[in-house]
Amino acid sequence: METPESGGAEALLSAMAAYGTEQESTAWRELAHLVRAAARVDQEVARLWPAVTAGGAAALRQLALLLAGLAARDADMSRTVHDWLRRHAPPAGHPAHTNAIGGAAVFHGPSVQARDIRGGIHLHQAAPQHPPRPPVPRQLPPMRAQLVDRMDDMRALDDLRARRPAGAPQLLVVSGFAGVGKTTLVSRWLHERADEFTDGQLYADLGGHVSGEGAGPARAAAVLEGFLHALGAPSVPAQTAHRIALWRSLTSGLRLAVLLDNAFTAAQVRPLLLGTPTGLTVVTSRNHLSGLVVDGASVHRLGALTPESAVELLTAGGGGTRVAQDPDAAREVVTLCARLPLAVCLAAAQLAARPHRSVSALAASLSRGHGPLDALRVDGEAVVRTALDMSYGLLPRDAASLYRRMGLLPADRYDLFMLTAISGEGTDATEGQDRTDMALETLMEANLLEETGPGTYRFHDLVRPHARRRGEAEESAAQREHTLRSFVDWCLATATTAESVLSPSHRTLARDYASPAIGPTPLEGPAEALAWLDGQRAALMGAVRHSARAGWHTACWQLVDAMWPLFLRMRPVELWIEAHRTGLTAARAAGSRAGEGRMLTSGAIGLRDAGRYPEAAEWYAEALAHATTDADVRQQAQALNGLGRISLLTDRFDEAREHFEHALRLRESIGYRRGVALSRRRLGETASATGDHRTAARHLERAYAELESEGEEYEAARALALLGHALVCDGDHEGGTRRLREALDRFREPAAHAQDWQGRSLEWLGQAAQHRGDTAEAGRCYEAARDLFLLVGRPDAQRLDDRLRQL
Repeated sequence: METPESGGAEALLSAMAAYGTEQESTAWRELAHLVRAAARVDQEVARLWPAVTAGGAAALRQLALLLAGLAARDADMSRTVHDWLRRHAPPAGHPAHTNAIGGAAVFHGPSVQARDIRGGIHLHQAAPQHPPRPPVPRQLPPMRAQLVDRMDDMRALDDLRARRPAGAPQLLVVSGFAGVGKTTLVSRWLHERADEFTDGQLYADLGGHVSGEGAGPARAAAVLEGFLHALGAPSVPAQTAHRIALWRSLTSGLRLAVLLDNAFTAAQVRPLLLGTPTGLTVVTSRNHLSGLVVDGASVHRLGALTPESAVELLTAGGGGTRVAQDPDAAREVVTLCARLPLAVCLAAAQLAARPHRSVSALAASLSRGHGPLDALRVDGEAVVRTALDMSYGLLPRDAASLYRRMGLLPADRYDLFMLTAISGEGTDATEGQDRTDMALETLMEANLLEETGPGTYRFHDLVRPHARRRGEAEESAAQREHTLRSFVDWCLATATTAESVLSPSHRTLARDYASPAIGPTPLEGPAEALAWLDGQRAALMGAVRHSARAGWHTACWQLVDAMWPLFLRMRPVELWIEAHRTGLTAARAAGSRAGEGRMLTSGAIGLRDAGRYPEAAEWYAEALAHATTDADVRQQAQALNGLGRISLLTDRFDEAREHFEHALRLRESIGYRRGVALSRRRLGETASATGDHRTAARHLERAYAELESEGEEYEAARALALLGHALVCDGDHEGGTRRLREALDRFREPAAHAQDWQGRSLEWLGQAAQHRGDTAEAGRCYEAARDLFLLVGRPDAQRLDDRLRQL
């Protein structure tokens, strides 16, 4: 039985009915004040009040129910209602009025006293009709059977949840590219933890990327209405602020999980957050929603599947035995799908629908045209492209423009200075960088771009072709040319900066820019310069190839020339040869004799490193003929030095010595000190090859000193390594080993970094250890050298395996 202190609906109804005809009383005035307070939470209370004051019995009962419901959910309302009842409820067992009804009477239902009633009275109050409690909401999307390779992600969510401060609301954000499986992952994770949420699980699709007439992100008011009804609220306030207040009150202390799927912004999510630490809110979005971090959110970014898991998903989704029969084609399919679960599942569905189609045929289909962007469809709609179109359509103007222009670039990674170069039009450098930085933040927030390191970015594999397609369709021909020319100028300017840091003596030819105002990426020191060249080699070669196609011949060969430190230090032989073949053709088309000579001598070194000695000799001979015709003594010496190196490698030692001595005389005649030292070094190598290690050491000692005085740290380190090897071979094991170790240390430092020369130094140290009988040390050196040669793709690794077997 309800007591007045309980604040139940019947106690309230009894007390309010007692004062229904005394509206000037203190109790009624305080009741009016109570109603005004309740109306701030639920506007339905204010709507009922006029009917109550007019004496409506039905309205009075409904008001009592509403106030009792609010008291049950809101601590402040509970105290207010209880206080009113304690002061104004009639005493139990003592009616407020004496009733005397003449004659026997039976009353059913609510009754109102009107003056004296006498006689035997039988009052039958109808039993209260409490609305049935709604079922515990279990609204999560059903679990999908095909979930692979996500255990680490689920553990990450557990860890993030466990690390939240005690008493803080539980809020997780799972972001990622469209189709990466955010909803599938979170649904599975919450389903598996359903026992923790005894008061239910709510779900809402916030429509963050819905498009169409009248469509858009879901309004918080509409989502709250559904949530409140699901939790059994007897009525839902009209105003959003009141709905938010009732939502927080109603869920206080509940063990409730809420999945807010496909959110658009932090502002859209914020009104829907639980205000209690007993509940959990998980938000999924293509955007990072970094704004929710101030609300205590922990963010987990969901990436693509591993290749193995993507193939597993292809098999489970419809590939079956066909995947096992053609694993190479299966790997190609998942690579074309960028290992994106949505795309892989669609590819699997195509296999399931066509049981006689091979996996190889599917791979061929996906690689044609625009690839998976168009080929992967549901009910005729290219879903991957549609998802990207929706994300792109929500971008502000600057971000959309940058997205299109990035898509036009033949690059696979980007930095702020590159992107400022292609997007800045008439702005100063600082303003251009600020605008570009803001556009980059927008693209990252939309998960269309990811940051791979400090200030470096890359597109998702399926985003790049979409961005390119948008650029080709929406940028004018003039805009496309301007973007690409600015990109090439940036490549040339930054590669030239790196060249000046790493090989200052090589920078002897002028550079021509279409836009001289474009600034390079700043490079601080040799390590940063070499890392930039290595990291941007794909972009640099993309710029070389595009320049050749566009007929920008001067820019083409100058860019190849500026990339010299990359070729010299990293030894990417095939890239070296391709670049110089392209550059040679461009220099000839541009009519640049200096450029042609440089392409011939530099390119010949790549051919020589690839073991193509006859072709390398032809390039050197052509360079020598050009230089002789042009009376270019420096280039003549360069070509002769190259011919000598080919002779040395083919064991024609006398011929090699003649070429090197001729080059030495020419270089001495023009005072080219660096060149003189390099020719001496070659003479030392020749003497070592013939077994005259003492002569070799004399040449190499002098070459090392001269290169040191010229500040040529890399070339000096090479001379030092050769000197150490010559000394060991001449019997000075201690002195030779000391110099080899010093050279190895130098090759590990940024100024002279070179993995192939680390390998050579280690091999020679291994030989020195083997000569003194230390086979364990020799084995360690040989193994380290072999690993380095394998890393840079040199054929010397086989020789090291032979040495290891002979220990």
